[in-house]
Amino acid sequence: MMTKQRQQLYADMSPHNLTPLWEVLHALVPQAPLTPCDPAFWRYEVVRPYLARAGEVISAEEAVRRVLILENPALRGQSAITQSLYAGLQLILPGEIAPSHRHTQSALRFIVEGKGAYTAVNGERTTMHEGDFIITPSWTWHDHGNESDKPMVWLDGLDIPTIRFFDAGFAENDTSQSQKVTKVEGEGFARFGYNMAPVRHDGVYASPYGRTSPLFSYPIARTMEALHTLERSAKVDAWDGFKLAYTNPLSGGSPMPTIATFMQRLPKGFVGKPHRQTDGVVYSVYEGSGTVRITGVTSEHVFHFTQRDHFVVPSWHNVEFSSPEGATLFSFSDQPIHKALGIHREERLT
Repeated sequence: MMTKQRQQLYADMSPHNLTPLWEVLHALVPQAPLTPCDPAFWRYEVVRPYLARAGEVISAEEAVRRVLILENPALRGQSAITQSLYAGLQLILPGEIAPSHRHTQSALRFIVEGKGAYTAVNGERTTMHEGDFIITPSWTWHDHGNESDKPMVWLDGLDIPTIRFFDAGFAENDTSQSQKVTKVEGEGFARFGYNMAPVRHDGVYASPYGRTSPLFSYPIARTMEALHTLERSAKVDAWDGFKLAYTNPLSGGSPMPTIATFMQRLPKGFVGKPHRQTDGVVYSVYEGSGTVRITGVTSEHVFHFTQRDHFVVPSWHNVEFSSPEGATLFSFSDQPIHKALGIHREERLT
């Protein structure tokens, strides 16, 4: 009950930039996570024509990055898919170059459509294939080019909202459109991609990217080999199917300090149990089809997905997967930040 004395207190102290904690305490320290984000779904067959139209009205050079942002419907205008993560679909046409630049934000690419284009990072190129996971680490020069005869589309995932929260965003354009290639393609993978590392990797061969993995390309062929081997021989997890986390080969942790990445296989006939976690998760469907049920405190969403579709599961929402024919899903989240702060929590429900 608001008394006259209390009302007067609020009015008198307001000009001094003072407000009463007791009026907002339950909102600031809730009984359970209360995200403003909504579950959302982007069907690729709906999005793809808009990407094609974008290719007609603006060049990759003019746009710098020709991307359609996957914007959470509850966060319109914020260029965010969750409160900490950004996601978008980037198109590069045959013969185009997305010019070289660098920024403090960490970025990932998951190749959604096409093959034969490249990403260059700090003087090394990698040819991209559908399903590859590629990193452009914080403050590294990177450019993209398409020397194939088909369009290329990939999912961009960045920690833009996180860096914005810390007011730590910097960017710089290169003096040339494409950086000079100074390394043989695959050199980084040869050093760090075979469960081995240079003997003195803490010195001259240390990761040039700080806490980010020295590998910036994780080929889909090796990923699927691992998942299919597990599918043939291991016991299926009742919540995730078969799920693997990409790792930094030097630390065993996440490839990027702010973003964790995963690939999971839902075997044919899979009906999963519900689970929830504090990190919101963005999904890209690599292959197959299925259904995801996402349940919050007051709402339930059911999305039927197929190859190249995308969706987001907000923090502390129950998620259940099912797949009559089988499916493979790439995903990323801000889990490393949660774990570094000691606030990550997960519940597996039965």
